[in-house]
Amino acid sequence: MTDQSVRLGFRIGYLGDGYHGSQVQPDVKTVQGELIRVFRSLKWLESPPHEHNLVLSSRTDAGVHVRLNGGTVHINRELWDALTPRKMVRALDDRLPNDIAFLDVQEVDEQWNPRIANYRVYRYRLEGIEFWKYPGEHFTSWLKMFEGTYNATNFARLEEGKNPMRTILSCTPWIIDGRTIGFEIIGEAFLWNQVRRTAMALHRMSIGEITPEQVQHAIDHPEIEYDFGVAPPDWLILWGVDWDLMPLPISQKETGGLTAPPVGQAVERTMRKRWRQGARHELKNLLYQEWAELGELPVVKHRKIN
Repeated sequence: MTDQSVRLGFRIGYLGDGYHGSQVQPDVKTVQGELIRVFRSLKWLESPPHEHNLVLSSRTDAGVHVRLNGGTVHINRELWDALTPRKMVRALDDRLPNDIAFLDVQEVDEQWNPRIANYRVYRYRLEGIEFWKYPGEHFTSWLKMFEGTYNATNFARLEEGKNPMRTILSCTPWIIDGRTIGFEIIGEAFLWNQVRRTAMALHRMSIGEITPEQVQHAIDHPEIEYDFGVAPPDWLILWGVDWDLMPLPISQKETGGLTAPPVGQAVERTMRKRWRQGARHELKNLLYQEWAELGELPVVKHRKIN
């Protein structure tokens, strides 16, 4: 880029069910596409229509929600000098759809790569999957199987030329109000569908369709093909991405308010369906509350005119 441009790092959140994924695609609505559209409407992008320099950190599938993702964009330096982060966020927020939250922005070095992060955090609400059954004390040991550095071929939709070796720093229960609702998984980077395939393996173990021994064998022997399936995207949240420049903030609120599934002999399909519909709204409300907190901007004091 030229001396007349500045590179900005920003962070966003979004609800994934209204988009065909995060990455721009022709003829469909995507998160990246909406960002580019709004930047162009403000005349903040000077590149030709078929080109853009707006890059997102983590790719997400259609239906996957995001508490906190990040990216970079170049704009004119004079424009950036005239703006403040507060003005920029407000202008974008006025024009973006309500299910995309543009949270903060700052100037970054030209060499800073948003795709290289310290770690990424995902959370999956397993209780949202039909027939999920909490396995009790075994659950933590099942999650431990997915920790460490290993070839994750059997738990990913592997793209050509992609290195299948991945490091999972931790995989632990996601507990709300004393109830285990799913799991949290933290890693340096993830393969396509890796978290959703991990979730489906955990679900199938919980209902007895597969054994922990089979899952461990799939981890230890990537040369032998296993396919445990892919869990639905609507219960998955990219909770956040951590960089030295922009550390991942910890939630200051209790993430309660997620109701338990109906149980008992009288529970039937229609009741479970209605609960899932409500539970989807609960996750969205959780994210709106998180964005309200994460979007706090620095106060800019006006200079006094004598």
